[in-house]
Amino acid sequence: MQTAKDEPYHVSIEIVNRHCQVTKTLKESGVNQFNIIDLRSAKSNTTRHLVKIPSQQVDRIPQRVKISQNNGKIETSVWIDSSGCDVCTTILSNSSFLISGRTVEDGALLYSFIAPSFEAFQTIISELEGKGFTPKILEVGKFQRQRAILTEKQERVLWFALKMGFFEYPKKIHTEELSRRLKISPSTLSETLRRGIRRLLEDHFET
Repeated sequence: MQTAKDEPYHVSIEIVNRHCQVTKTLKESGVNQFNIIDLRSAKSNTTRHLVKIPSQQVDRIPQRVKISQNNGKIETSVWIDSSGCDVCTTILSNSSFLISGRTVEDGALLYSFIAPSFEAFQTIISELEGKGFTPKILEVGKFQRQRAILTEKQERVLWFALKMGFFEYPKKIHTEELSRRLKISPSTLSETLRRGIRRLLEDHFET
């Protein structure tokens, strides 16, 4: 059983990150118009970026960094992997994991991630400041039990699934990856989600 201080936190921070490897790769390739609309942690400590760029500039991106792309007449979305930068590395090295990220005004990036505890969140912020960044904290949301409709396990799993984008369309994370994050089997995850959702629906329609 986790103690109160070990409860997970959903954190959103905004940082001006001029060391992003994908940003450097794009600019060095002559792609000056782009928008990072999502980023997620991938395997082998890499970070996967979803970048939207003008369609006529897609051929400038080196083939070695492109994972997949969705072509459009005006803009094309491209997934690009990189070894990460100080920001991504700092988040991932503290047993946290990225949910998403995107560019905002003035070259800043908005990062959303799950920290396993408040101490881990504080460590991440402290390490980022020590590396010369000035993180702007936008949200710090702690997992908290609500009404006693769900078991603690069901509520925790559903909280993670919601925060990680499991219920979005298209899904931001699939069953296998979510189960890996939660350190449970895919079958256990599916059963826990099914039972939890059923309890919520029964409560909703009975009331």
